[in-house]
Amino acid sequence: MRFRFGELLVLGVFLFAAAVTVIVVVPRSASSAQTGWTQTPYGPLGPADRDLLVRVRWAGLWEIPAGRWAQDRAGSEKVKDVGRHLVEDHTKLDAQVRELAAKLGVPLPDQPNPDQRGWLDEMAAARGPEFDRVFADRLRNAHGKVFTFVSAVRAGTRNSLVRDFAGQAVDVVMKHMTLLEGTGLVDYSALPTPTV
Repeated sequence: MRFRFGELLVLGVFLFAAAVTVIVVVPRSASSAQTGWTQTPYGPLGPADRDLLVRVRWAGLWEIPAGRWAQDRAGSEKVKDVGRHLVEDHTKLDAQVRELAAKLGVPLPDQPNPDQRGWLDEMAAARGPEFDRVFADRLRNAHGKVFTFVSAVRAGTRNSLVRDFAGQAVDVVMKHMTLLEGTGLVDYSALPTPTV
């Protein structure tokens, strides 16, 4: 099949226009993946950033009462000490997360989530060594799950306020995991297996 010069020129212009259209369309479709992002003076705020603030608030809503209960219900001095740290650290984190959420316009919960309410119910019914076991197991398991998430947000957030806050939260979660493990009551076989 033979093409004349004029036909080749028209075909070339058509192909060039198609290529430009593809170049323009690809970035627009990629930007639709940014759904849920808002711009703030501190950098973009994404869905994971908001979720971090909600999760830290939830942590305080159940760990502060659990830590207070440890003072009266625990049989072990180590568990009582961990409880004191939980109350102190989460009281500070809770104040920070509420201030940060207000600044960034992120609504926060005011009640523990259903899982956390169930764990608190277990602790409310326990005393002495039984309280110690439930306290150590539930709190260590929860800290292990949130540690991965908080670390991922800290590593990838584009928001400077969230980055600073996530760094503090990583330190607190790591401290609490270590304290809980120091009780000698953590059932490691019940913890989720790390994924590769």
